[in-house]
Amino acid sequence: MKLAELRKQGYQALVDSLGVVGMLRFLQQLEVGHGDYTAERHQWLDELTLADFQSYVQQKKSINGGELGG
Repeated sequence: MKLAELRKQGYQALVDSLGVVGMLRFLQQLEVGHGDYTAERHQWLDELTLADFQSYVQQKKSINGGELGG
């Protein structure tokens, strides 16, 4: 199957399942991001210290009554 046919069938499946408006709303959620996630991730992770992380965990626990979730 060629890519054009695959794309056509994919759009049709979305229309059949979600309707035209639903398909458009779904596709809007898939917009391509911008920037370089890997470089940005290294920027903020490389600056994170163990003490920062421990402080974050303690903060979450105090907010959630001793539980880490949420």
